[in-house]
Amino acid sequence: MPAIIRKHPALSITVLLLWLKTYIVYQLSFNLPGGNTVQQLVLFINPVSFLIFYFGLTYFISVKRRNRAVFLFSLIYSIILYANVVYYRFFTDFITVPVLFQTKNAGDIGNSLYELVYLSDTFYFADTVLLYVLLKKPFFRAAPVTAKSIRLLFMSGLVLLALHLALAETQRPQLLTRTFDRQLLVKNLGTFNYHLYDIVLHSKSSMKKAMASSVDADEIKKQVKKDPVNNPKLFGAAKGKNLIVISLESTQNFVIDYKVNGKEVTPFLNKLARSSFYFTNFYHQTGQGKTSDAEFITDNSLYPLPRGAVFQTHPLNEYEATPEILKDKGYYSAVFHGNNKSFWNRDVMYQTLGYDQYYSEEFYDITEENSINYGLKDIPFVEQTVPYLKDLPQPFYAKLITLTNHHPYLLNEEEQMIDPFPSIDPIVSRYFTTVRYADESIKLLFSKLKKAGLYDNSVIVIYGDHYGISERHEEGLAEVLGREDLELTPFDNVQLQRVPLFIHVPGMEGKKINTVGGQIDLKPTLLHLLGINLKGDYHFGSDLFSKKRDEIAIFRNGTVISKDLIYTDEACYDKLTGEVTDSALCEPLATKGEEELDRSDEIIYGDLLRFLDPQHEKKAAVER
Repeated sequence: MPAIIRKHPALSITVLLLWLKTYIVYQLSFNLPGGNTVQQLVLFINPVSFLIFYFGLTYFISVKRRNRAVFLFSLIYSIILYANVVYYRFFTDFITVPVLFQTKNAGDIGNSLYELVYLSDTFYFADTVLLYVLLKKPFFRAAPVTAKSIRLLFMSGLVLLALHLALAETQRPQLLTRTFDRQLLVKNLGTFNYHLYDIVLHSKSSMKKAMASSVDADEIKKQVKKDPVNNPKLFGAAKGKNLIVISLESTQNFVIDYKVNGKEVTPFLNKLARSSFYFTNFYHQTGQGKTSDAEFITDNSLYPLPRGAVFQTHPLNEYEATPEILKDKGYYSAVFHGNNKSFWNRDVMYQTLGYDQYYSEEFYDITEENSINYGLKDIPFVEQTVPYLKDLPQPFYAKLITLTNHHPYLLNEEEQMIDPFPSIDPIVSRYFTTVRYADESIKLLFSKLKKAGLYDNSVIVIYGDHYGISERHEEGLAEVLGREDLELTPFDNVQLQRVPLFIHVPGMEGKKINTVGGQIDLKPTLLHLLGINLKGDYHFGSDLFSKKRDEIAIFRNGTVISKDLIYTDEACYDKLTGEVTDSALCEPLATKGEEELDRSDEIIYGDLLRFLDPQHEKKAAVER
């Protein structure tokens, strides 16, 4: 090691600069869980072993080109680290291998990227510029290094890696086998060791489909619930009616009945809550696929994947999706979305799920005036969609995906129907103006459905697809919640993942329902209302109207919510007080969450539904 430091000072300087930069990024850019002294030590040392191995590769390059390789390696390292910073700013998450294959979506998120890149970000490349200057100095010229010194370098890296992993294991036992939270993985493994681990996981998951068999499908079927827990009084209550499902972009439940300067943010939805079934403890369960994950969960009652979006990674699997089941009952199905048809690979996935028609941007008159962010604004989207709905064969299942209420929440001043929220955070401030606009579009939709003669014969479902304001905007969210200290706990952050769910059945009296549930429960709930029995179907949700159901919501990161408890960040919270309680109380929840996620993953990774007997299984979804 001393010989290498003496004969190649550029390498030592580079490793030191990148090590310090990475640790600074951990502290300032990533909201990694805090902890004791040992945990902080793990966080501090976790970049070192990777850096030693990474730059040790430069010794397989000729001395003449070695400094050039060091600079190139440093630049690549910095770019990957910065990409994670930008990604984390929006998603509070880290890049995975499947996400890298979703880059074609980047062209549609220009405004969000603009908001996520700061002038101060030049810091992330300051060391690269410094290194470029230093490498031109004679002192930093590389000299030949003996094979013994190189072996010693790699042995030092192995020792540090072993020490690092041993310390990490003391803080998080079974780190590599029982961790669903990428923040814990990055904290304990380091950003780049995590990426290597993710590559291994991706390779293993890719092999699962090739190795899967009907035996695996049979085994999983034994473990997945087969007998639905339903409310018999509501079975078939909406039999034969159209089903219209509206995905509310980035809408969290706290906006319902909320006021800004004395004005309601969602006046129409507030009114609708009184004439509909309104679920107050309904959680989004999306992963990295966000809106596409919400679509996948609600149509299939399967969980999203731990990495990437199912729409992108497994679009050609066999599924038992809502449109396919409804097709057997004579329903026509269509999706309406005023954006690029290939965004999130929807044009491929919708065919797989059994939709008959996809109305994307090519079906709409989109101009510079009536579009923003990701496509057609919600009000002109509604105006142009209802005529299509009127022409659909009935009964139909129609899914409408709204767009305007999307980060960075931009809206022309003349279209704002409420003042921005007085916040120190501009994103939080603007969020309420686009939510108000979305609410007005839903009001318009109901009006036009009535004029088109569709309202009385349609079940109308409205759900929030995922959070709108991430944990990164903690102070702004704390302002919204009236917290004087401007701080939120993990308990608060879980509760902020509640999204609205309205199920409106014309002619039926509305009711506020407080049962705990999530998007995974929407498929069995709606099909039960339509009089379709899911006995024998592979699904993980249950009828939200049933009083006998197990009240639970499981997040992709392993968080689990029950009627009385919340398990998150390896802590157990009492929902009544919001305080940490005996961790043993949450052990059954943690185990159930892990088992459910594992089983769902096996179904998707192994494409196990392809092994079903089509004739036998399709007959399982029949009326009682």
